[in-house]
Amino acid sequence: MQSFHFLQLIAVGFGGALGAMARFMLSNQVYAWWGRDFAWGTLAVNFIGSFAIGFLMILMIDKFHASVEMRSFLIVGFLGAFTTFSTFSFETYSFLQTGEITKAMLNIGVSVLSGLFAVWFGIWAGKQIFSP
Repeated sequence: MQSFHFLQLIAVGFGGALGAMARFMLSNQVYAWWGRDFAWGTLAVNFIGSFAIGFLMILMIDKFHASVEMRSFLIVGFLGAFTTFSTFSFETYSFLQTGEITKAMLNIGVSVLSGLFAVWFGIWAGKQIFSP
């Protein structure tokens, strides 16, 4: 089993708590703005989280050489709890169960492609801003 430091565990737990609260607040706000007829809240947090992980990894590794505890807090804890694959899966399943095949396929396509784009864009942005 991989060993870890106790401070990493605390960092992941604290980051996870904050990330879960941020996800709850943001997704509910997005649903208040755009309604619940599509998985807008989940799509928003997953897109933002995908961008953030790309951007922060460049920032923390290439620019600031962040500690393992800081990376654990932000990436594993905060962003791990902020993004939500399980909710994406459930919402897609719900669309399929109610016969809304187009919405299910749209949710899969847009979520996966926008997530990949957001990671790429985050990496690109981090390199542009923080390259020597």
